[in-house]
Amino acid sequence: MVPRLLEKYRSEVVPRMMKAFNYKNVMEVPRIEKVVVNIGVSEAKQDIKYLDAAINELALITGQRPVLKRAKKSVAGFKVRKGMPVACTVTLRGAKMWEFLDRLISLALPRIKDFQGVSRKGLDGRGNYNLGLREQLIFPEIEYDDIMRIRGMNVSITTTAKTDEEAYGLLKELGMPFRQ
Repeated sequence: MVPRLLEKYRSEVVPRMMKAFNYKNVMEVPRIEKVVVNIGVSEAKQDIKYLDAAINELALITGQRPVLKRAKKSVAGFKVRKGMPVACTVTLRGAKMWEFLDRLISLALPRIKDFQGVSRKGLDGRGNYNLGLREQLIFPEIEYDDIMRIRGMNVSITTTAKTDEEAYGLLKELGMPFRQ
């Protein structure tokens, strides 16, 4: 079964992008390569239960088991030693990536309180987009009673676009609600 957003990309977004940016070949049209979701778990140094909770919540949200990231070096100012867990991350590709993006755009972002749209400043100059979310409760998979702590996450959308304008056009066509 083909994800809904992928079907929209193939049938609607590609023809519009070819016309808007004067592409001569379908393969020139930018596409999304991967989506990386990252949660920092600095509180795991006091209690390992916070780390397990973050891993379980990220697995529920993305549908894929997260990878644990450990500190590469000790930093005395942050009270971090080499080898301590600092984050959990998931890299989504293929159908899971399209399903996650569809849920993010159509379900999660509109559930943010006083939502005005996402900032265009998240574009990095090379056609990628970074989005910070303040709480995991905006995803419908997470039950409010089951969470230990409200924590934020970073979503990085990597595209094949060469400029910010192409990436903005691609994400706008896919339905990303940018602020006016």
